[in-house]
Amino acid sequence: MTTKPPKVRTTQPHHTGVYKADSIKDVAETLNINISDAIATALASDVEYRIHQVVEEAAKFMRHGRRTTMITSDIEQALRVLNIEPLYGHTPHNPPTFRRAGPVYGHLSSNTASSGTANAGAVYFVEDEEIDFDRVLREEKIVMPKGVSWTAHWLAVEGVQPLIPENPPPVPRDVDTNTMETPKPNGVIAAPSAPPLAMINGTGIANNTKKPQQQSQQTQQHLVKQVLSRELQLYYTRLTSSLLPPSSDFAKRTAALASLRSDAGLQALLPYLIRWVGEGVVGALKEGGQTEADGKVLEVLMEVIGAILDNNTLFVEPYLHQLLPPLLSTLLHSSLPRSHSTQLRTISSQTLSGLLTKHSTTYPSLSPRIMKTLLLALISPGKSKGTREGAIRGLIGVGKEAVRKGLVDSGGAKVVGSEVQSHEMGDWVEDQALIKAVLDALRVLHPPSDSEMSDSLNMANEADFQVSMRLRNLLGEFFAQKVGRDAAWAKAILGENINDEPIAGQIS
Repeated sequence: MTTKPPKVRTTQPHHTGVYKADSIKDVAETLNINISDAIATALASDVEYRIHQVVEEAAKFMRHGRRTTMITSDIEQALRVLNIEPLYGHTPHNPPTFRRAGPVYGHLSSNTASSGTANAGAVYFVEDEEIDFDRVLREEKIVMPKGVSWTAHWLAVEGVQPLIPENPPPVPRDVDTNTMETPKPNGVIAAPSAPPLAMINGTGIANNTKKPQQQSQQTQQHLVKQVLSRELQLYYTRLTSSLLPPSSDFAKRTAALASLRSDAGLQALLPYLIRWVGEGVVGALKEGGQTEADGKVLEVLMEVIGAILDNNTLFVEPYLHQLLPPLLSTLLHSSLPRSHSTQLRTISSQTLSGLLTKHSTTYPSLSPRIMKTLLLALISPGKSKGTREGAIRGLIGVGKEAVRKGLVDSGGAKVVGSEVQSHEMGDWVEDQALIKAVLDALRVLHPPSDSEMSDSLNMANEADFQVSMRLRNLLGEFFAQKVGRDAAWAKAILGENINDEPIAGQIS
């Protein structure tokens, strides 16, 4: 006679939940047991009831444990309370295996002793597993699988996906093999050349484009389409057409520079923009750069370089070797347009100063190398006055110590003064621009007196006479006279040159 299970507070639902009759029949078939639909339905209802009972008991342990999440130990405790065999594999240890001992036959003569032994009940013991060492040694060793681990890899480098096993293979393109770019040794596909400036403007800067150049430009434009997305291609076209030619709308050019200075997501476009700027500078300077249009083009390109450096979302460091040639070429070119020469060299100097301020800590040798180039352009014989003016402006951009090293310690001011006095090259306008550049550089060392009625050096005074002689030795006769008109300024320049420590280790 079977007893009905006790009732619980929750009412049993009419459906059977996950344990439907079909599930019961599937389990029975795995055990090679055939049951009818009625039996399967009855078993499903009973299984669902038992599961509800176990969950309710486990919830009690969960609440007494001051927890809000049910864990496997709650289920195990509930099964023990309900006197149900525990679920193997969910306990922290393997349960022991018990074996029933056989009957014990003793030499007992009395019936009482025999009846006592028979009523003692069954005896169980833990069976020890017997291991055959010969069989274990003959068996093949099981290699444990490698544990779960994680590793990092580059999904993209400068907007280009590296060819490594972790990344998906690139999508094949139906293009000519001659136009495909060869991968670099590190697996990164090299960025193709950007369309030159002449192709974007349509007519070109020098107006001397030929058919071979047009064919190469079409090939380069085709390469751009293979790497850049459609959106970046459209942005590149709109940006370059808004910047050049300079006679275009000023509002569009300002908006284009603002977008280039602040917009994110332009990293993939960076090599093309830098190549476009470099080719534009070369095109504007290769014919001498004497026209007004060329000067405006150079001003726009210098502003583009400044906007690229101001954009904090762009990683410019790998392209510094491509940005410096356009800057130094504009800065040190001998014959810039007269109406734009000083402004161009000032903009280039300011851009160079920002570049060194931002990246000189990452590349400590950058400032000494640029300073060495500027010093050679300043003091080497045979240089034009435009080149010397650009070198002085560049030293101003590098910093105060570079100005002292170039104009005072290395005798740059003395060289410039002798050339201005001799009038061997250039004209009055170039002389005045060069003199103004030197005076601006000396103001970087120390600002002159604020008063317009400043006292000049008195040659009758022995101290002032010594200051004047030292000025002539350091700055030359020409600039010693100009600085000597302000006695306080002259003494300040000499005082900094005496007290301050010289630049060490900057020029090799």
